[in-house]
Amino acid sequence: MSLRPPSVRPRRLAARLRQRLARADRVTVAAALVAVAAGAMTFAIAATVFSHHSANHDEGVYLTQAALLLGGQLEFHAGPLADAVHPWFFIEDGGRLYPKYNPVPAAMFAVSMGLFGEPRVTLAAVAAGNVALVYLLGSQAVGRRAGLAAAALFAASPMAIATSSAFLPYAPTAFFNLVFAVAYLRSVRDRSLPAAGVAGVAIGIAFFARPYTAVLFAAPFIVHALWRVGSAVRRFGAETGRSTPPAAAALARRALGVGGSRGLPDPIRRHGLTALFGTLFVGVTLAYNVRMTGSPLVFPYQEFAPMDGPGFGERRILGHSVDYTLGLAIESNRYALQEIATRWFAAGPLGTVAALAGVAVAALGWRARGDPRGLLADAVGAADAATAPDGGSGPAGSPAFRRTATLLLGGVAVSVAVGNLYFWGTHNALADLSDPTDGLASLFGPFYHFDLLVPLSVFGGLAVAAGWRGLAAARERVVERGGSPTAARVAVAAVVALAVAGGGVAAVDAAADPIERNAEIDAKYEAAYAPFDETTFESGLVFLPTPYGEWQNHPFQYLRNGPGLDGEVVYALDRDPEENFAVLDAYPNRTLYRFGYQGVWTADPEARVTPKLEALDRRSGPRIDAETTVGVPDRVARAQVRVDPRRGAPGGPDHVSYTVSDPGDSLAVDWAVTPDGVRLPGAAAAGAPDAAEPVPFDPDGDVVAVTVTLVDPTGATFTYRQEVTVRVTEGGEAGAAGERVEAVWPPERSTCRLVTACGTEGTYLPDEPDAHSDWVVFETDADTSD
Repeated sequence: MSLRPPSVRPRRLAARLRQRLARADRVTVAAALVAVAAGAMTFAIAATVFSHHSANHDEGVYLTQAALLLGGQLEFHAGPLADAVHPWFFIEDGGRLYPKYNPVPAAMFAVSMGLFGEPRVTLAAVAAGNVALVYLLGSQAVGRRAGLAAAALFAASPMAIATSSAFLPYAPTAFFNLVFAVAYLRSVRDRSLPAAGVAGVAIGIAFFARPYTAVLFAAPFIVHALWRVGSAVRRFGAETGRSTPPAAAALARRALGVGGSRGLPDPIRRHGLTALFGTLFVGVTLAYNVRMTGSPLVFPYQEFAPMDGPGFGERRILGHSVDYTLGLAIESNRYALQEIATRWFAAGPLGTVAALAGVAVAALGWRARGDPRGLLADAVGAADAATAPDGGSGPAGSPAFRRTATLLLGGVAVSVAVGNLYFWGTHNALADLSDPTDGLASLFGPFYHFDLLVPLSVFGGLAVAAGWRGLAAARERVVERGGSPTAARVAVAAVVALAVAGGGVAAVDAAADPIERNAEIDAKYEAAYAPFDETTFESGLVFLPTPYGEWQNHPFQYLRNGPGLDGEVVYALDRDPEENFAVLDAYPNRTLYRFGYQGVWTADPEARVTPKLEALDRRSGPRIDAETTVGVPDRVARAQVRVDPRRGAPGGPDHVSYTVSDPGDSLAVDWAVTPDGVRLPGAAAAGAPDAAEPVPFDPDGDVVAVTVTLVDPTGATFTYRQEVTVRVTEGGEAGAAGERVEAVWPPERSTCRLVTACGTEGTYLPDEPDAHSDWVVFETDADTSD
């Protein structure tokens, strides 16, 4: 046991931390602060602006996939219920459901889900890591001060802010691409085999995550590596050809690594190691394909939509298709690049001008091999100038090495811009090419071009650093010519302050619009999900509506199932009655709910809906007697009561009805569900075909509509509509002895003006009195009896 006071050790640790901070380079510390700030900002935006996820429903796919990975699964095993629990962008294969996306981004989200119970931690870590890596990349390519400016520009780019704050794959994939670029340049600069290995692993993981994105980013580096390996092979062959036989034998031993020699030339060894590790992960990707689709060359996204990959001609996914021509590709990508240049890079057009200026500065450095103006000599530090790599790149941090690095970054810009011509995704994301506020690109930017932010930031950072050096040089010239040092410093400070203020205002203005648009969408989602935020589920089963077709998490990606489909709440699609009863039979002891809303669900954030989470139960017996009471306003001349099943069954009428004259201020309607059909007692008075004959329904499952339509003297109508899901149980054919009927209660209720059916626009909200006129009353109850 230590006898020291408890406060001694913390004070000593704090003192050591202060000493290390004091020794740390100010530029590096500043870059670290920028990275931490980017991570904190990302977490805050993810938790507020995207608190219920975004309009990009891919988020739900990755989070569901992350939960599966945490559960030790690659897919759902739903069996016969697969269609009822089918998530968006999942492939159904004989009761097995697996996602169309590769699992790398989801695995990253799963790490923080498992460690902290909060996947947004991964978003923050990736955002901070990307900013730090941009600093390291910029430091190698154009110097540490330029790298710091590049990190700040990347962190302030609206596309980086918005995309990094959502559970999407673009920022995580960029993280591995950046690790690859930094490690690759480090391997070239320092002749480092470990760095070469890291580069191979990083680009391999990026390929596993998003193959096409990784190939586009790595293409310039691959060309550079092939050129260096080819040069090394030619030099090695020439050296071998000039050698005498004994010398040739020595060279052979060297190539084989015999006798203490270094073996193959460094470029072959290093780039070969990078290629080896990268190829290993390509193999992992193909093995994953075999596991999921049964073929190494068929990716899950191809299994989902075979015409969704890169290429021209007919492109198709689900019900959306287009003839993707080169002309359409050029038009779409030109518009995407324009949007990045004016809206989605830091400070909008001002940041893009800085990046172009940085390209000009770099080009001057490329032409001036000795770099006499020092345009690229931006305080690289003594350590950077100590190592002389092979292959003619010059000393580390030298103009020759920086020329190589900046050329590679320029190559990334070209390969990303040109390569995306071949993929129709950018066209889809933009939606309406004449409207910058339309489509997913209006919320996240042209995200397939996300990697373009890297060269833009680095070249922009170079322009900032060159401008700073230019100001410093101008101040020195003023002082040398007899000017006041104080006045020169004040003038430089004023110029810097104006530049920072102008750039800051432009950056905030550029980021404000997409954040505001996403915040409006989140407010819509928050209102829609309010009943779920207010409800604690214990073994619940919730039926969900299908506004976009029979998909879960499209649009309601906040409502996701767990890996075992057996959590505290299970979500199922509200579909065909027979299929709904199959879900009910599979979960017989759960508390039932139906999620609905009043209004029409659209992508428009201003088109709000009013939600309803309604508790359900199952009524079962030989007969179910129901009574519906509705309110009637003044001046109603008559009311028509009608019963008709959705499917029906042969052997009886398809509906029955009767009319009530002068219904008063309320009207009560009695009706009953029996194994042989639905009975409407009052129908005899209206001259129904047979008063004693019920309206038959499909015994395996049907929806029966009971409507009360009020008609005023002008012919205008107001309809109370209720739809009850029913079936016959415990018997074979309808009418057999011992049969019972089962109904899901209460029915779905709606009130419709001028029409008898109006869908979700007329959803009845019993707990929202302001949603209906004062005279509207819609009560229904049922009892089972023998």
